[in-house]
Amino acid sequence: MINTNELWEAMGDLEEEDVPHVLTKLFTLYEERLSRLPDDEATQLFFQHLSQVMTQTKECNLNRR
Repeated sequence: MINTNELWEAMGDLEEEDVPHVLTKLFTLYEERLSRLPDDEATQLFFQHLSQVMTQTKECNLNRR
């Protein structure tokens, strides 16, 4: 079983310049999975959540200006 507390800790320990690399690798893994399994619900849900988070972040950034 995955220990999410350990993942949170590891994310917090990432160097700032490593964050884009992690996000890019995660995106690429799911993109490859989507090409192999286009009807996979978990993969589709990942991209839906990613899209929602990106939209929320953009809106938040616009509201701060």
